[in-house]
Amino acid sequence: MKKIILSLVALALVAAAIIGWLVVGSATSFTQKKKYLYINTGKADKASVMATIRDSNLVKNPGIFEVIANQMDVWEKVKPGRYEIKKGESLLNIARTLRNNRQSPVNLVINKIRTKQDLARIIGKNFEIDSVDVISYMNNPDSLAKLNVDEHTVMTVVIPNTYSIQWTTPTNKIFQRLKKEQETFWSKKNRQEKAEQLGLTPKQVYIIASIVEEETNKHDEKGNVASVYINRMQQGMPLGADPTIKFALQDFSLKRIYEKHLQVESPYNTYRNQGLPPGPICTPSSTTIDAVLDAPRTNYLFFVAKSDFSGYHTFTTNYADHLKYAKEYQRALDELIAKRQKANSGL
Repeated sequence: MKKIILSLVALALVAAAIIGWLVVGSATSFTQKKKYLYINTGKADKASVMATIRDSNLVKNPGIFEVIANQMDVWEKVKPGRYEIKKGESLLNIARTLRNNRQSPVNLVINKIRTKQDLARIIGKNFEIDSVDVISYMNNPDSLAKLNVDEHTVMTVVIPNTYSIQWTTPTNKIFQRLKKEQETFWSKKNRQEKAEQLGLTPKQVYIIASIVEEETNKHDEKGNVASVYINRMQQGMPLGADPTIKFALQDFSLKRIYEKHLQVESPYNTYRNQGLPPGPICTPSSTTIDAVLDAPRTNYLFFVAKSDFSGYHTFTTNYADHLKYAKEYQRALDELIAKRQKANSGL
């Protein structure tokens, strides 16, 4: 009898150890460092969550997880969202994560983007909402009026940065967050005051900065580029900015702008229309926006790429000098193209 009792105790201890290991031991079944469990809005019920867990192959023993979740009242407290599951986590810890709504926010990274469609794709890719819903919002006058923008200037609320936002956040809340960050941006470093001193609104500064962003990658000459466009505006000249033609044509692969391109009918054609285009042509960096705000006072009205292909530009105050440097650059470019064609032909 004593041996039987000892055997039963031993079996009980082994069973307890196994159960304990199943509950608090490593329970994940994936090899990467982490995986995300996505619980959609309207799908936070037990059946839907368990189906997602099984289909996504998150844990080795979904059935045991379900038992644990039942005992911990997970199904009464779990909410839609994105939950990070680390490799080697226990079923107990995963259940606590869901029960305590420990969601993992999305880091929405926005660098230079050109169109509303680009932004919609980025948001649609990173959040629960669909990109079609985002575009609809960005074209809705009533929605945009609350942000003090329209369908052309809506991108001015976007300051390139990294934004931490919950995965289930709806479109209007995402844009409210962007708007708040935009207002904070303009309230710092006397940016609002600097814009007023230039006789410009923040939106106008942003639009000019978007053109400068497309014109040069050289930070030390962005101020001079900005001064050219500011001077042209003040003198009532067309901006004549090549990047706006690419935007008007929605062809960003163009390397050279020809006369035929300048005929495009678009409010973004700054050769045919005077003043600024109705909206930005990309999301400029904060560095470029500040370069516009701090643009030096110059008499420059023209600039053209240098013939040494350094990426820098030659700035001039009159068209005659500009034409001279433009021809110089054109000759150098034609020679370079001819050399490349000769090399490619094997001659």
